[in-house]
Amino acid sequence: MIVKKAEEVLENHSLCNHCLGRLFAKLGKGTNEERGGAIRFVLNMERSEKGLEPVEKPARCELCNNVFERLDQFVELCLKASEGIEFSTFWVGSRFPDEVLEKERRIWEEFGIETAEPIKAEFNRELGKALGKRLRKETERDNPDVVFIVEPFSGKVELQINPLYVYGRYRKLVRGIPQTPLPDFEDSVASLICRPFSKATGGKCVFKGAGREDVDVRTLGNGRPFILEIKNPKVRSVDLNVLTEEINGSGKVEVLNLRFVTPKEAEKVLTKNHRKEYLALVLVEDGVTPEEAEEVARKLRGLEIRQRTPWRVRKARADKVRVKRVHDAEARWIDERHFELRLITDGGLYIKELISGDKGRTKPSVSELLGKPAWCEKLDVLNILDD
Repeated sequence: MIVKKAEEVLENHSLCNHCLGRLFAKLGKGTNEERGGAIRFVLNMERSEKGLEPVEKPARCELCNNVFERLDQFVELCLKASEGIEFSTFWVGSRFPDEVLEKERRIWEEFGIETAEPIKAEFNRELGKALGKRLRKETERDNPDVVFIVEPFSGKVELQINPLYVYGRYRKLVRGIPQTPLPDFEDSVASLICRPFSKATGGKCVFKGAGREDVDVRTLGNGRPFILEIKNPKVRSVDLNVLTEEINGSGKVEVLNLRFVTPKEAEKVLTKNHRKEYLALVLVEDGVTPEEAEEVARKLRGLEIRQRTPWRVRKARADKVRVKRVHDAEARWIDERHFELRLITDGGLYIKELISGDKGRTKPSVSELLGKPAWCEKLDVLNILDD
């Protein structure tokens, strides 16, 4: 039945062995070219026995325009497109003219073909094999370093360099620097970390923190998780230990546990919920006793907080009420006007407003529990904990 179906097709269309064999790609093993050649051979034997003219391979295939005969040419174009780019794995994609894809589909429908493989699939595979031999590199479908997008009919090759993703944690050791660049600030956490990576990779480094702290807040302890997305890197095999030393030499920011991750792992880091451990220096201008400080901490433990978007960030955040929980609280009295408050809370709870009350936008607050105004004079993030 394969031979009969092939004869019907070839009586109406001039197809090369690749395009003929591809019609029956889901049947048997071997390449489409081998399959097409074998079908044509058997068909012509049968036609010879009947005294009919053989159906020879055409000089030009009406469907693919003989693109499979030019694979070596496309390999050279890919090599030229990737000059100066370091990569270990690659993938091949292609763009065929719509009229070619439509013609292929019409042939399938015209002859009731249900065993075919699309031309793009065969072209990508065969070019990938030929390119892999020249490069001595492996193909990788899910997360390749680069992707070659080939237009077989125009001869154009586009190189897509996939980003590098680096996971780490940072400590912000000093107050007075923002997480990301802001006017009037020379440095930021992002710039101090990204500069060495941009220089080493030749790419554009984008910093993404798992949350953020205010300019005047330090982040200590185990550090805040972050992801670097390095776009269009020319160099991928960078030494993370060397970069760690360079960044940590700033004296302002330290990075920990740098490692390469996949895009899925990067997304998981940035969407994961974290509890935060804070140390706040609380100012009570009307005075506070050791007993009052202890009582506030006791009342806060396990307390559910309803917090409307703080007034100071209302323009940058959606104005809504968020419900967060204080999981633990301990107080240490300092003097008649100060006490320290160590808190473990849900991520996303604004601690300064938890203390001040933010004119009633956070309820309950330390001010409300004390019965007198309280303010956060200093704040540190001690640790960021996985839920």
